[in-house]
Amino acid sequence: MPADNEMSMPDSPRVPGNSVDSLVQQATDNQVCRITLNRPDALNAITPDQRERVIHLLADASADPDVRAVVLTGTGRGFCAGADLRGTTTGTERLAGDVARTIRLGAQRLIAAVLDCEKPVIAAVNGTAAGLGAHLAFACDLVLAAESAKFIEVFVRRGLVPDGGGAYLLPRLIGPQRAKELMFFGDALTAADAERLGLVNRVVPDGELGKTAREWAERLATGPTRALALTKQLVNTSLDTDRTTAFAAEATAQEINMTTQDAREGVASFVERRSAEYKGR
Repeated sequence: MPADNEMSMPDSPRVPGNSVDSLVQQATDNQVCRITLNRPDALNAITPDQRERVIHLLADASADPDVRAVVLTGTGRGFCAGADLRGTTTGTERLAGDVARTIRLGAQRLIAAVLDCEKPVIAAVNGTAAGLGAHLAFACDLVLAAESAKFIEVFVRRGLVPDGGGAYLLPRLIGPQRAKELMFFGDALTAADAERLGLVNRVVPDGELGKTAREWAERLATGPTRALALTKQLVNTSLDTDRTTAFAAEATAQEINMTTQDAREGVASFVERRSAEYKGR
């Protein structure tokens, strides 16, 4: 959804002459995949085509052994202003199930793609993250925010129920009362306040966001990639399961991880008193 009244968006989610590849840019360097939302005139509000490209890029990153970390960011003043629905038809009769199907196959698939990505995903929030855009950031494994960034649970301003997994993500990150406060009032949350609540790992000066994100991603890219993937899976499922199941999943993850080259390298480097050199395998 469009985030707030200060935002000016074009009448159509498509920009003539621009392909979806130019609106969602991808580059890989030093085993870090960088996905950049590049529609600054709309504060990177995301269209269905752009959403599908992000989902596809995250799936590719999961499967590519040469990608060991992902950075998700935007250009201009916005990280992502939410889902751009300007090109959709309003006033037409909806069939029962249409809305639920749209959410399930759209916003929820996008958030699931981040949560299920087998590589660590860093959100480098360069500006406004509103609605689905805020949930896209919160779904990431680590969140860096520029000082000028802000987060808005905009749905209540439009008389809408939060989508994109917001009612799942926020209570797990900050508890139900804080989540309700953000969702009930829809007030803009500064980067500093988001850090204080635990929604952001670190706030950095605007000019240092790219540098910090690159440093964090490159550090992750030199780590034990499969161990990180299994750790991500354990943490993401921990609040949805009982202790017995969680302990069983932990033991299974350990069993799987000990078959990797990186696990053997980690043990060998400890025994040999040297720094480990992980290959992501």
